[in-house]
Amino acid sequence: MPLPRTRGTALRQRLAELRGPDVPAKALDARALAALAANPGCARRAILDGAGVNKAELASALGAPSAFGQSQFALTRGNAFEARVKADGGAELLRLVHEKLDRTAEPPADARVPDLTATGPQGRTARTALELREATEHPGAWTLLDHPMLALDVAGSPAFLEPDAVVVHPDGSWTVVEIKSFPLLDGSADPAKVGAAARQAAVYVLALEEVAEHLDPAPRVRHRVLLVCPRDFSNLPAASAVDIRKQRAVTARQLARLTRIEDIADTLPEGTCFSPELPADELESAVESVPATYAPECLSACELAFHCRGRSREAGAVTTLGRPARAELGGLETVEDVLAAARGEAGDPGDPAVAALRRAAALRAEALEAACR
Repeated sequence: MPLPRTRGTALRQRLAELRGPDVPAKALDARALAALAANPGCARRAILDGAGVNKAELASALGAPSAFGQSQFALTRGNAFEARVKADGGAELLRLVHEKLDRTAEPPADARVPDLTATGPQGRTARTALELREATEHPGAWTLLDHPMLALDVAGSPAFLEPDAVVVHPDGSWTVVEIKSFPLLDGSADPAKVGAAARQAAVYVLALEEVAEHLDPAPRVRHRVLLVCPRDFSNLPAASAVDIRKQRAVTARQLARLTRIEDIADTLPEGTCFSPELPADELESAVESVPATYAPECLSACELAFHCRGRSREAGAVTTLGRPARAELGGLETVEDVLAAARGEAGDPGDPAVAALRRAAALRAEALEAACR
């Protein structure tokens, strides 16, 4: 007699059906996870990321391709820079960690760089946890984990994450290291890029904290991460310590608000599929069956942003004006509703948003009348 399927097995099968037959899942990385956490109300992104759908291919199939991702030149340059930083057993990387984050410790020498090779993401995650435990239980030495694998529960589904590096200090504490190819000019970098790197690092810190919780005593996961970038216009590494406590708190709160992926999947019609191979009208119908929460910020964080923006504009949704405007307008969800309220044709006069719109319309009319005299 066959054993009943567990809920987890049924969910994995359902998510595979959403991707399409024989379509491999696209891994959910920290950058995508940080963007998902920044917009926790978007069920569309949650289910597509949870199912491992390639949103770039999906956007192209819908006729709204995104200009997302790095150029091949940037990727090659970034890989070369990372290899330089980690050369000689990570000597330069560990020197920067010691200089920026832990000067009271003994300088790194003969650091351990364990082999994290294993089969599959689950195997690599287990191997990483084992090496972190080993390094923590034998304090007094430095340990560098090169591209470890971490797991983080996201809306009831595991996401496997791969930071550039994690360093175990001689006191047993853990530090996340982010290596980026954008430059540090005179000791500072583009604030927007630093902010994105901090949000990404916050995801890794949360995943590390889940590993630490299973150890007794739990080691300290440092909330100051090391950001390593090229110095000025050279290929020489420079580093800066970045406090990510704010980003960590925000990301943890937003991830907790995410609707469970299985709950979203249960609301979809039977046979729903997001395979780019489907006919355009069928694919668009499948995508539109999942509600989206579009905001202008999506343009820099989601491959489907152009498609969602187009549909939002067609519907006249006030979300196209940005989240601050949407919050100020209360229950007025479309631009037509806003204009009707301002003209006094609709809306509750007791609503503060309606009252403010009518007052603004009256002031505008007075100003125009005065200008015409």
